[in-house]
Amino acid sequence: MNSGNVSKAMNLQNGEMVYHDKYYGTLKTELQRIWHQHKAPLLDVDVKGGINIQSQYPEQSLSLFIEPPSIKELEQRLKKRGTETPESLKARLDKASFELSFKNRFDHIIMNDNLERACSEAEKIVRNYLNQ
Repeated sequence: MNSGNVSKAMNLQNGEMVYHDKYYGTLKTELQRIWHQHKAPLLDVDVKGGINIQSQYPEQSLSLFIEPPSIKELEQRLKKRGTETPESLKARLDKASFELSFKNRFDHIIMNDNLERACSEAEKIVRNYLNQ
């Protein structure tokens, strides 16, 4: 989403700047469209967006915080990908450190120390939520 669209869209995250000059948001109308089809939207949002969604839709949301084993491990994973500049790596690590302080505001915390186990745990939690 670019900054020109931010003021036009009614969205949950208020077109917030997640990273420098990178705006993200989720349209409320899109969520409503999905719910009217008796389906459940799945959103991948940052911590601020997750908390915002929970506050606006407490009865219609399930939140999962995916926690890295450590900031050092996260740094190693990001470096291994080879997609980050030194500046973007620092920004992502700083953001992750800050976001960790909010993990207890989520319904569930999943430790991502083993991808297969973390995926299985997330799937189980979501299935249980959808089958309520």
